[in-house]
Amino acid sequence: MTKPATTTDASPAPKRRAPKESVDPQSLAPPAPEANGMETPTKPKAPRSWPDEPDPRRKKVPEGLWMRCVACGETLYRKALEDNLHVCTNKECQHHYRIGAAQRVEQLCDPDTFEPMDEHLSTGDPLHFTDLKPYPDRLKAEQQRTGRSEAILTGSGYIQGRRVVLAVLDLTFMMGSMGSVVGEKVTRAIERATEQDWPLIIVSSSGGARMQESTLSLMQMAKTSAALAQFDDAGGLYISVLTDPTTGGVTASFAMLGDIILAEPGALIGFAGPRVIQQTIRQDLPDGFQRAEFLKKTGFVDRVVPRGELRREISRIIDYGGK
Repeated sequence: MTKPATTTDASPAPKRRAPKESVDPQSLAPPAPEANGMETPTKPKAPRSWPDEPDPRRKKVPEGLWMRCVACGETLYRKALEDNLHVCTNKECQHHYRIGAAQRVEQLCDPDTFEPMDEHLSTGDPLHFTDLKPYPDRLKAEQQRTGRSEAILTGSGYIQGRRVVLAVLDLTFMMGSMGSVVGEKVTRAIERATEQDWPLIIVSSSGGARMQESTLSLMQMAKTSAALAQFDDAGGLYISVLTDPTTGGVTASFAMLGDIILAEPGALIGFAGPRVIQQTIRQDLPDGFQRAEFLKKTGFVDRVVPRGELRREISRIIDYGGK
């Protein structure tokens, strides 16, 4: 008996795929526009919405109209600050900004009454001093920048109808430092007040004696002090006004020799700076050290007077002194 034949699976074997040929991606990229002589296509701009459209009625705000107070951080309208005699308009702050000699004269004197004197005096260079650059070049640069010949403005004028001789140090010129010309102009102002028997007002704001003139600048301390002694012997009235900052040789001479010493609020007043003193004595200094309010408590200053009240206070003192 024969066995039946076994059946087998007749399905065909799977076919192998042919390997793909490697394709260079750069060959698929479109040709560069420059190769075809075409311009580079640009993306279409999105339509502008109405807030982006310029409003012809809207005016651009000029720069510099607003500023931030260095003391309290309040945003101040610059014109309001100027109208407030450069004093912060925040009533809780009242920071007194530093101002130049011309602004000080304008604030103190009655309009169109100030008459400058000794404007012809000019500074020489007898020591031929050179630091980063020669002293004459430094002077010329300061004169061009400030429009002043030296760091002081002297003359005569009226303060609320009272005739006075006025000397104002200019902090914008070499930090109001005292050199030979500054000392000479202060001395001449004192002598003018002695001759005319007018009250003498000196507004100090200085970094001290001028190092470029060495001993010559230090001699101005003795010269101005001697002139003030003669003025006192003649019965003159000297009102010293200390502003921020009054330091160095100016403090050690005529600034502290007034019959009445007034100071603006917060003014730094001293010979050496607080950091130098702290490093020298190696002790912590009290709060407000060398500020006007601290000096009033210790007896170096008679009164701390806000800038807006200086004219009235000076005129009251002149009337009280019988001048």
